[in-house]
Amino acid sequence: MSNSGHIAVEVDDAERELQLLVSAGPPVPYTLSFTDLSYRVRQGRGGLMGCLPSRASNRLASTDAPPANTKALLDGVSGEAREGELFAVMGASGSGKSTLVDALAGRIARDSLRGAVTLNGEPLHGSRLRAISAYVMQDDLLYPMLTVRETLLFAAELRLSRALSPAAKRERVDRLIDQLGLSRAADTIIGDEGHRGVSGGERRRVSIGTDIIHDPILLFLDEPTSGLDSASAFMVVQVLRTIARSGSVVVMTIHQPSARILGILGRLLLLSRGRTVYAGTPAGLKPFFAEFGAPIPDNENPAEFALDTIREREAQQPDGTGPLAEFNARWQATRKLMMDGDSAAKRVSPMTLEYAIAESVARGKLVAGSGTGTVSLQMPTYANPMPVEVWVLIKRAFTNTRRMPELFGMRLGTIMVTGLILATIFLRLDDTPKGVQERLGFFAMGMSTMFYVCADALPVFVQERHIYLRETAHNAYRRASYVLANAVVSFPPLVALSLAFAVTTFFAVGLAGGASSFLYFSLIILASLWAGSGFVTFLSAVVPHVMLGYTVVVAILAYFLLFSGFFINRDRIPDYWIWFHYISLVKYPYQAVLQNEFGDATRCFARGTQMFDGTPIGGMPEAIKMKVLGAIGNALGTRMTSHTCVLTGADVLAQQAVTDLGKWMCLLVTAGFGFFFRALFYVVLLVGSKNKRK
Repeated sequence: MSNSGHIAVEVDDAERELQLLVSAGPPVPYTLSFTDLSYRVRQGRGGLMGCLPSRASNRLASTDAPPANTKALLDGVSGEAREGELFAVMGASGSGKSTLVDALAGRIARDSLRGAVTLNGEPLHGSRLRAISAYVMQDDLLYPMLTVRETLLFAAELRLSRALSPAAKRERVDRLIDQLGLSRAADTIIGDEGHRGVSGGERRRVSIGTDIIHDPILLFLDEPTSGLDSASAFMVVQVLRTIARSGSVVVMTIHQPSARILGILGRLLLLSRGRTVYAGTPAGLKPFFAEFGAPIPDNENPAEFALDTIREREAQQPDGTGPLAEFNARWQATRKLMMDGDSAAKRVSPMTLEYAIAESVARGKLVAGSGTGTVSLQMPTYANPMPVEVWVLIKRAFTNTRRMPELFGMRLGTIMVTGLILATIFLRLDDTPKGVQERLGFFAMGMSTMFYVCADALPVFVQERHIYLRETAHNAYRRASYVLANAVVSFPPLVALSLAFAVTTFFAVGLAGGASSFLYFSLIILASLWAGSGFVTFLSAVVPHVMLGYTVVVAILAYFLLFSGFFINRDRIPDYWIWFHYISLVKYPYQAVLQNEFGDATRCFARGTQMFDGTPIGGMPEAIKMKVLGAIGNALGTRMTSHTCVLTGADVLAQQAVTDLGKWMCLLVTAGFGFFFRALFYVVLLVGSKNKRK
């Protein structure tokens, strides 16, 4: 078998399903080695210059002499982790623990990292790494209203090939639930601040389960015991040991393990400010520190003593742990000379990576292979075609949201209350000049309100961002699938909201046109909600914080309303601002409802002396107004009476300068904005969600 980096192992589909249930033989040997890893970042600069990116900032590791304004997060770190044992990275805050795990997991840009990472002696990066690994973040990123079983089932549908039968996927989930010790909580929702669900330790195990549903060869975890009580933390580490013994290489960071947890760890790597101060087994801590001259008392946790010693030395001087790092280098060199012969006898030389992965696949690991039973590590692959991904994402989102009816209830209540207030203020408007002005106010307020109501979509992706990053980092689904599913799930509530607002206001305000006009009014409201939700969804991908996002949304929507044509007509806007008028989201629905209401050229909104309303003549006696009206008629060469129409719907449209586009074109443009902003949302996800440090 060649060492081309491409693996193709044919496994019969029925045979694969059986292999998911039965694992035979000892684990395939794997050795994850990393040598002389170094990673530097540029120190932050104060003022405005600190906010500007530097083109050279992601290539610092390639220079021989590091610049003075950089900081080493990793400084020549080496070690190895093997299948069957837990490899734990320890150290005080800021020691480089998470940075090291990110480096091993391929979450640091390749040209920023110096050193080598290999698996069974072969380079490990890119698509090959994504295909065989999983990364569990420190936070428990889960949908709150899904049960434990549903969470893992949806993960299985996304990560496991559709060539596997539904029964095989359910069997895999059931086995994983047992492996994670979640049988009693299998049908309990995850929960959040407002809904009681599983415990913290169970949440952490579910979070781990979603990432190992495909049984990866490499598993990386960032602080899996953080925030847990000692019993829950111990149970989580026991689960990780079981996973390691099943044939996976497990690498994790851990802050301060208890004595019980320390007893089941396989190897330790202690870091201090990016440098290795100890590498070896937990049992080696006592002889190491004894020989260094700081013996560990018999009644003290060796890990706690080691961390306390490191913190004390770091506090004394900037390079306080330097002597400890130098002593570790000499200690490791001495032990290597003493144990080289024994280790060669005890440890079988690892298989080539291709053969090892092929053997692992044949034993049931990496069950997310392609539909033909072929596991290809040359290019990034997805377990399922795009339509399947979209359908699963839609099902998951609907399942989660339908169990929180209060959220839609609040949106519906907001729309109904807003509609009720507008309907009672603008109740039964008449066909007079004042009625025209009141209609303009109703339309401007109503259409702008549709966009403000959409601001509630802002937290959705802001909260789901890390779930999305975790799932797409290892190709659980395509970014386009997420965008399509997000659009489909958001649309049905918009239909209900648009109908609710239209029914509440159209007839109460006294808008004209009958059934066809009502249908168009409902459609333009729906298009406005669609465009508004698309705009807010796009902003949620650009702005990382909810409160900042709300500020941006409110400000931009205020500008859209200002330039919509209500406060100042299009023909009165200065040339240097006219561009903003045409990109205003409020312009097109506002213009559309005006044309829908005033489009009948035969409809009259001012007769005879009504033309004087709002002028000094309007306050004079009727007889005087009639004489003035007659004089105007004589000047125009026509007879004008109190019943003569002087203002039609066409005149209103001309006065408001809203005749540049027809109402159906306005509807299409408004709906098009919704698609346009969702396309921008996809571009932002594609370009800005690499999930890697630079």
